[in-house]
This record gives sequence, C-alpha cells and structure tokens, in this order.
Amino acid sequence: MPYVQVKDLSIYYEIEGNGEPLVLLHGMSNNSKSWKEQIRELKNDYTVIAWDAPGYGRSSNPAEELRYFEEFAHILKAMIDELKLEKIYLLGHSMGAAIAIEFCNFYSDRIKKLIIADPTRGAAALNEEENKRKLENRLFSIENLSPEEIADKRIKALLSPYASKEVYKRVKEIMSQVRPAGYRSVAYSLYHLNQMSLLSHITVPVLVVCGELDTVTPVNESKAIHKELINSKFVIIPKGGHLCYQEEPRVFNSRIIEFLNENR
Repeated sequence: MPYVQVKDLSIYYEIEGNGEPLVLLHGMSNNSKSWKEQIRELKNDYTVIAWDAPGYGRSSNPAEELRYFEEFAHILKAMIDELKLEKIYLLGHSMGAAIAIEFCNFYSDRIKKLIIADPTRGAAALNEEENKRKLENRLFSIENLSPEEIADKRIKALLSPYASKEVYKRVKEIMSQVRPAGYRSVAYSLYHLNQMSLLSHITVPVLVVCGELDTVTPVNESKAIHKELINSKFVIIPKGGHLCYQEEPRVFNSRIIEFLNENR
C-alpha cells in the first residue's frame, strides 16, 4: 500500500493513471475512497492522487490534534515533496477546499490550477455564537456518538433528494469510518477558518464548483468566494447536493476535465 512518512505521521494515498499530477483532497466526513468515480475517469489523462488526511482512512492519527487548516497544508506539501511532484493540479472538496486554499497561500508556485468544490467560508460566514455552537455540536457528536450514528445524523443534509440508493449506501459506509482524531482536528480548524482575505491574492486559475441543492455550503457561499477571486470560473452541478462529486460524477468530472484542458 502506498504511504509516505511525514514526521510522526503515516499518510496513505491512492494513486492511479499517467500524466500530469492531480491531487484530490476529501471533506470532513469522507476519505480517499469517496473519489472512486473521479479516479476511474480522470486517470485516463492524469496521475490522480487522493490522500487520506491525517486522522482519516488509512492515515495515522496526529499525536496532537491539529487546530488550523494551514497545518494540513504543510503536511500535504511534505507528502508532495516525498512523491517528487514539482507542480500539481489541486482539487479539494469542502474542508479539502479549505486545505487547498491554504496550500495555495503558502505554496502557489507548486500549483498549476486550483479547483474548490462546495467550499466553506467557515467562521467568516458566522457570528461568534453560531461558530461556537457549531464547534460544540461537532465535538459532542464525535465524543458521544458512534461513527455510524454520526453518519445517520448527517447524511440527509449532505445528499440531495435525487441521490441514488447506491450513492446513499456508499456515502454512509465511508462516513461510518470517521475517527475522533481527524474529526476533532477538522472541527477546530473550521472554527478558526477565515480565508476571505487570502482569496484576492490567488493568481492561478481557479474553478469554483457547487451542487445546486447543497444545503451545507449553499450556492451563495460558493458565489461569495468566487466573487473575491481574481481569476476564477463558477459552475453549478444540477441536482447535486453537498457531495455533488459523488452524486453526479459524470457531470462533475466533465466540468473538471473542461477546466483542466483550457489553455493546456
């Protein structure tokens, strides 16, 4: 199995295909398995690499919980260095989008193009009371509920009414693999998240993608981020919820391929 060692962390990643490297970053309740349909199609033209973030999937737990997404970004940089990748295409979903933006802030010279799917403004979209309540609810869930109970609690909000039974089953199976170390690290990182001042400094081409029926990070959230970027395109995935890349992979993948192929 492919792993890289980053200090005390063992980071697992999926890798398939040939061509320029495209790195995929999953969201809070997912892991590398959630990118199955993207890997299957995009590997025809790219070397697709999907990591398990620290505390997720087959990656090890951090010795101390992470508190900021920039910590995830530095770990990602170390992984990319270990894989000897010079420049990459970077695609992040939800919390993965936040990691991708942090990575771009610190290491813009390593990115060719950036794709952020169903991104979140985190604390920037909330007042202090709302932000604190979200943190407390997430911590309560991971401390008092089983992974299966967390999946049952959250899954309806993550999927649109159009999601197939097969997608529902696969999403629930992946969500049921969450662990406290990863979930708590992301909960605290979301609590501290405010990247709005970084967006106007991103100069690489950016594609902002959002599911039409996303109720977790709605279309207006993506539009607010898109508005602050100086070189971005915005697309909506019809009938897609927050996990639009899993619900509508054909449409999602086609938008990614179109964007990556521009001026190539």
